[in-house]
Amino acid sequence: MIKKPAKTNSLLAELLEHISKKQPEKLGKYLEYHQPVDNKGRYLPFDEYRYRVANDLEPDLAWALTKAARAAQHMPLLPLGDDKTVCTFMLTQRIHTAISHVDRHATTAALEWMSSKIGEGSHFEYLLNDLIEDEAISSSQLEGAATTTLIAKEMLKRKRKPRTLDEKMILGNFKMMKFAWDNKNKPLSVALILAMHREGTKGINNDNYSPGAFRQTDDVVVVDAQGETLHTPPSADAIEQRLNEVVRWANTHHHDADSNAYIHPMIKAICLHFSIGFEHPFRDGNGRVARSLFYWYMFKNEYAAFRYIAISTLLKSAPVKYGKSYLYSETDGMDLTYFIEHQCSVIVRAINSFNDAYIKSVKDIQRFNNWIDDSDLHEKLSDRQKVIYQLAKSGTEKKFTATNVKENLDCSYNTAASALNGLVEMDIFSKKKEGREWVYCLAEEVIT
Repeated sequence: MIKKPAKTNSLLAELLEHISKKQPEKLGKYLEYHQPVDNKGRYLPFDEYRYRVANDLEPDLAWALTKAARAAQHMPLLPLGDDKTVCTFMLTQRIHTAISHVDRHATTAALEWMSSKIGEGSHFEYLLNDLIEDEAISSSQLEGAATTTLIAKEMLKRKRKPRTLDEKMILGNFKMMKFAWDNKNKPLSVALILAMHREGTKGINNDNYSPGAFRQTDDVVVVDAQGETLHTPPSADAIEQRLNEVVRWANTHHHDADSNAYIHPMIKAICLHFSIGFEHPFRDGNGRVARSLFYWYMFKNEYAAFRYIAISTLLKSAPVKYGKSYLYSETDGMDLTYFIEHQCSVIVRAINSFNDAYIKSVKDIQRFNNWIDDSDLHEKLSDRQKVIYQLAKSGTEKKFTATNVKENLDCSYNTAASALNGLVEMDIFSKKKEGREWVYCLAEEVIT
C-alpha cells in the first residue's frame, strides 16, 4: 500500500512562522523544499518523497512547503466525485516535452507527410492497419484477456469469429476503437459514452458487463492482485449527473492559446481517461472505455496518428505503475499531475515506437526496391504483388489471405486472390487450406 500524505492547508507564512519558532536553525534547510519538483525535476508523490527528505527534518513539514509551492502553479481542471472536487495539475517539464512530441509527430498533417515520403503508399497502409490492432489487443490484455498477441492478430486479420471470452474482449475493443474513430466529429455526450461501452462489450458476458448501461449498485471496487481494495468509486446514484459535468467540461473550448484557461488537447484527453477510471460508471469495461475516450478526443482534435499509436502496449508492460498513478492523484487531493505525467511518459515512448516502425518500413521498402530492380522479377510482378512480396520478405506479414489483401490494398476479392495465386504460380508463395480459407505465405525454398 502507498503512504498517503497528511492533509495540509497551512499557508506559507504560517509554515515559516511555525518553523521559525520550533526549529529556527533549520529554516534554511526547510526552505530548500519550497519548490514543486526536486533537484532532478521530479514531481514526486509523498510515498517516494518522504525517503528523500534530510534525516534531521520532518518529512510532513517539508512536504507542506512543497505543496505550498505546487499550489501556486496549479491549474484547475474538472470536478469529479460525489463532492465534486476540482482536479488540478501543474505543467512540468515532462508534460511540456510530451506536448511538444505530440505536436511534432502525431498530428494529421504529420501522418500525411509520413505517407507522402513512401512512394508505394500501399506498403505504409499495410503497416498502419497492423498497428491499429495493437491497441485493441493490448488494452484487453491489460484488463485480463489471456489470448496471445499472435492468436489475437490472426483472429482480427482473418476476421474469424472469436472462440473464447478473451477473444470476444479483444474483438470488442477493436470495435470500440473503430467507434471512436468513426464518431470523432461528434460532441461528447453521455449517450456517446454509453454507446462506446455497448459497442465494446456486447456479446461478451451481458450479465457481468450490462452493455451500454451504468452500474446500479455500489458494490463495485478496484482491487489489487492480493484482493486489497485500492479504489472505491463514487456512488451509483448520481453517475449520469456527474458524467454530464465531465461532458460539459470536455465540450468547453479550452484551445485558445491567448486565454489563461488554455488546456492542451492531450491534457484534456488524459483527463477524460482519468475521469472514467475514477468514476467507474460501468460494472466492467471501465478501463477500456477510458482509454478509448482518450483516443476519441485525440482523433477529434486532428491527432490522427494516434490511430496507430498503442499506449496500452506500454501500460500492459508496467500495470503497477499505471495503477499507482491513479492512486497518487486520488490520495493527494485530486492532483492529476501524477497521472498526467505517467501518461505523458507512456505517450512519448509509444510515439517513438511508431516512428521506429515507420523508419523500419521505409528502409525495408528501399532495400526491397533496390533488390527487385536488379532481379528478373521486376517486369513479372504487378504493383500489388510487389507490395505483398516485400511485406512477406521483410517479415512484416507472415500470412496472407485474399480477404486481408483485399482490405489492405483496397481492391476486389478476385483481384487480391489473383495476385496471391500469381505469386504461387511463380513459386514465390505457397498456399494451404485452413478451415474454409486459403492461406498464403513465402515458399520454403524462398525463405531459405
